[in-house]
Amino acid sequence: MAYDVPGGGDRVGDELVDRWNAEISAAYDARSDLHTRFFTLDPGGVKQPQVTDAVEWPADPHEPTFCVDEQTVRTLSDWGSCGRHSLHNEYCEYAVVHRVDSGGRLRPKRVQVTTELREYWLMLAVHDPGRLLVVAAEVLGDEPSWTDLYGAPDPHVLSEGQRRVGFALTMAGHGGDRALARAGVPANPAGRLNRENAVFMTHPINGLDDLLFIVLFGARRYAVSDPDGGFRRAASDDIFAAADQRELACRHADPAAAMGAYAQVMNARMLSFANPLGMYLRPLNRELFKVGDEDIPKEWVRESRGGPGVRQRLEFGPGDDDDALLDDIDVHVGGDRQRMTGGHQLLRQLNVGPLIATGATEPATESEFEVIPAAAPIECRQTGICDTVRALEREHKLAGLPKPGPRRPAVA
Repeated sequence: MAYDVPGGGDRVGDELVDRWNAEISAAYDARSDLHTRFFTLDPGGVKQPQVTDAVEWPADPHEPTFCVDEQTVRTLSDWGSCGRHSLHNEYCEYAVVHRVDSGGRLRPKRVQVTTELREYWLMLAVHDPGRLLVVAAEVLGDEPSWTDLYGAPDPHVLSEGQRRVGFALTMAGHGGDRALARAGVPANPAGRLNRENAVFMTHPINGLDDLLFIVLFGARRYAVSDPDGGFRRAASDDIFAAADQRELACRHADPAAAMGAYAQVMNARMLSFANPLGMYLRPLNRELFKVGDEDIPKEWVRESRGGPGVRQRLEFGPGDDDDALLDDIDVHVGGDRQRMTGGHQLLRQLNVGPLIATGATEPATESEFEVIPAAAPIECRQTGICDTVRALEREHKLAGLPKPGPRRPAVA
């Protein structure tokens, strides 16, 4: 196995590539309970591989749609780092950059979108602070301070363990890592840099380990027993209910990834992540976005962090040298025309996903079927997710933040 770094664009040496592959292997080995012959971590182990981007899903948060109305979903999702760290769990996170217009009003300027894996950035932070600084400056457009990145003035005098804790505390959060949590690292980064900007993903569910888990989870030959003694293919609700993971059925990402893997297995295909392993943005239909009756300028859609087909970053909206603002843009969907108020409307028109390599494998025998019971349709409102959403809604109301109004502000 030798995966390039995500997106394949960073100039890193062989040592860092090896360390990245060690991170991938460790995450895979930690889920040995789900290993199956239908999945290999080594894309070179797939015979005559066909690479596909067909496994994809909408990037907007799906869980809250079962709990509150669309306007509230949009408002909560756009609520800065609070909304991001509570709701952005579809392997895509965003931050809205605001600017003060000529009338003194704070208005949305543009949206930063990222699908970059937290584990990759943490690996750079631990093993090569200099390269981390270069990458961070590329993303931010300006070189940050060491204190912004590590909470310390010079990471070179720190041990690797101290760098790991410092960067996680300031930039990355603990990501579900128990050792980091015991060291006092909170779930969400404490520093401003990756709270005010979407530098890379920090939601604990958007991790490398979860991506491996959900594909491995689906890469099995499930079969549902019928009352007449026969069998049928499993549906998404059957699989998640059998594993007592009902809440996963209420997201965009997990059903798409699991059922995508399951479909390959049922077609006698082996699968792997294609090189480079990562989470990638699918092309955005720019024609949906207008200023008046005109298409938005091409320079208002800026992709980076990877090459064609493996982009991990999108900045959408006017640059600082342009007087226009994000809420000068309308998004046209199904005959409806909405003024843009934040990032949620953008993510509703954006898909994300990994690249998968598949190839033929030996036909399965009956003994390889995993028979599971038929499940009733999963009621997402009953899984507990609405408790989180309602708590966030109450917190937002207590903060006294208004919902976006229907009237368009005057152009600055």
